[in-house]
Amino acid sequence: MHNQNQLRSPFPLAAIDISAAGPRCKMLLGDLNGDGRAELLLVQPDNRQDVRYIPHQVQCLTAFDLDGRLLWQTGTPDPGAGSQGSDYPAQLCDIDGDGRLEVLCVMDGRFQILDGATGSLKAVHDLPAPHAHDCIIIANLSGGSQARDIILKDRYHQLWAMDQDFKLLWTHKGNVGHFPWVHDLNGDHHDEVMAGYDLLDHNGKLQWSCRDLEDHADCIWAGDVNGDGLPELVIGGSVTVMYDRDGQELWRYAGSIESQHLALGRFRPDLPGLQVAGLDRMVREDDGKGLKGKDALFLLDNEGRELWKEERTTSGWLTIVETFSHWTPDAPDYILAYRRGGGVLPALYDGHMQIVAQFPEEGYVVHADLLGCGTEQAVIYTDETATIYASEPLELAARSGGPLPQSKRLYSSTLYPGGEITV
Repeated sequence: MHNQNQLRSPFPLAAIDISAAGPRCKMLLGDLNGDGRAELLLVQPDNRQDVRYIPHQVQCLTAFDLDGRLLWQTGTPDPGAGSQGSDYPAQLCDIDGDGRLEVLCVMDGRFQILDGATGSLKAVHDLPAPHAHDCIIIANLSGGSQARDIILKDRYHQLWAMDQDFKLLWTHKGNVGHFPWVHDLNGDHHDEVMAGYDLLDHNGKLQWSCRDLEDHADCIWAGDVNGDGLPELVIGGSVTVMYDRDGQELWRYAGSIESQHLALGRFRPDLPGLQVAGLDRMVREDDGKGLKGKDALFLLDNEGRELWKEERTTSGWLTIVETFSHWTPDAPDYILAYRRGGGVLPALYDGHMQIVAQFPEEGYVVHADLLGCGTEQAVIYTDETATIYASEPLELAARSGGPLPQSKRLYSSTLYPGGEITV
């Protein structure tokens, strides 16, 4: 599968003991204290966390710096915490516009806003409905200079939009999928909301709906895929489809059984436009048939034609794929694949299905430019340890220049990675 001449081992920069955060945490990244480098926020769910309908809440929040110091902890870790079968309702975002990050989370049955530097409570609000706790989406519905509105949803049926003061703006019922993606599709300085298979304007009015799709939207991406200068929407669900911003279906790829994850990028700079990487969940282990699960990566060109599909020889059906940019200064986009199972380690794949970097340990993966240095680093984490890897040796010391900006990808963290590619 890979060319040994191109395969380089990532450099481990640090190994941090995160066991004090408790088991089964999700990691968020952001410059919590404004020191010019990112910190690690470990989010532990409570023991009612379930893949489907039971309330999703945060049990404990624990912040570490890159030197491994525990900066603060809110809540008490629970050894019986839930698991990453669905999103945890927590994000890191400057929601009040003061230039510093806040932690937004559902905790103790309410929506809480915490100071990112200290973990102290800044504001608390009642949820708009008892089940509005599946995930948190930050949007610009009001047309301000930055995204400061909040969308909450239940598992599959309804979402609620609030302004920064938690005043209800509107609500929408429909097949809302896992993690709606917000994007200014028409250039009016307000976000539209791709809520599953429905496109809503910033006032929550239905603009159009996808047609002839089953199940629900597992992931949503926005970007100028075909190079016409306008953003398209690529949606993974029962199949992979691409729509223009006016609701016309441009193509669909029916060569997958269950299109579980997608990733847009310039994985093949020799080809026009963007390419669509994906993950086909071919055999599920939880379907009651007793089969060994299996999934496979695939790559499509900008017209939805299959460039390649992995012929997987090992079992494993829970892979997550994401776009990984700026591994090295001059690198194209790569496909990050982790949670592969079957002894297949997390790795970066290029647009020819070759592994260009393989990480030496299993675990969940998050990635960002932790130091403001222009390249991204990967953090592989388990219940006990977070190991930071880079393409070259780096000092983890903070750089001057003020707080790191929080990218939309980092304040839109989800188990079902969607995203956008902007020029």
